[in-house]
Amino acid sequence: MRLPKRSVILTDMEARHDSVLAQEVSEALEVQPTDVVVDATLGGAGHFTELLAALSDGGSIIGIDADSAAVERARAAYAGDRRSGRPVAHLVNDNFRNLARILERLGIGHVDKILFDLGWSGYQIAAPRGFSFSAKGGPASGGQIDEPLLMTYGEGGETAADIVNSSSEEELADLIYTYGEESFSRGIARAIVAARAKERILTTGALVAAIEAGVPAWYRKGKLHPATKTFQALRIAVNDEIGALREGLAAALQALAPSGKLAVISFHSIEDRVVKNALRDAALAGLGTLNPRKPIVPSRAEILNNRRARSAKLRVFERAAAPNIESSGSLRTLFSYV
Repeated sequence: MRLPKRSVILTDMEARHDSVLAQEVSEALEVQPTDVVVDATLGGAGHFTELLAALSDGGSIIGIDADSAAVERARAAYAGDRRSGRPVAHLVNDNFRNLARILERLGIGHVDKILFDLGWSGYQIAAPRGFSFSAKGGPASGGQIDEPLLMTYGEGGETAADIVNSSSEEELADLIYTYGEESFSRGIARAIVAARAKERILTTGALVAAIEAGVPAWYRKGKLHPATKTFQALRIAVNDEIGALREGLAAALQALAPSGKLAVISFHSIEDRVVKNALRDAALAGLGTLNPRKPIVPSRAEILNNRRARSAKLRVFERAAAPNIESSGSLRTLFSYV
């Protein structure tokens, strides 16, 4: 789901997933056996498995992911739960931005606990969809992997190659700067346009080469791979991640039952800013409170064990037992920012 701040290193161990902040999520949500729970981002199904185990036959769990493979992993995890009193599970291959529609279709009015884990699963990184561009011990070309330039979570729709080959230089520069916070966005955009004039850019290797041609030599030698921020920007744009996140959070806050809890794990400053602002606005409107007020971060031990955890932030919102939102107007007005 998310491109770490350093270049992605693929090894045989990447086709797995270690859930980030698993213990902290469990303690924050305090799932009860009969709760109605939503896992809005199934991913590697690690959090899903933990949430499932906390529920009994009086509870239910709704698992959502735009990646059909993630849904199948959750389906396998559910099938592996041999308890006679396991909860009801609804596994949905869809984008979490459609949470309100999904719940309506299932006939579910309110939810007790909701989790968004906005990080990538190791399975997604390992999939040949253009999310990754380097590999430890890779080919003689310097360890670079050449994959189709897709960056899509599901099937179909606009790809990264479409954006790279059709956007104007100014549009590319703005996109890379806005979603990648890349200082050399204009030079990179110029180099991409020059490269595609010779041949369409259809693979990760071709894009990396164009990016490297558009940045200073010293930038190519840093700890941060020069393509990291551009890849992040393209992935966010391809999947409309910011728009989807805003809509998903709005739907989640509206669906929360009194005293219900929403937990969100973010992995980079752009998405964390969206989460922080959405939860702050909901709290100011009297819908509930941030508890704790500051984000929860991984322990040093977890970071050493799983480097994907190093930039994670967990924010938790608790719906008020009797929400006071009259002073701020209707829920529709409250969530008009989406």
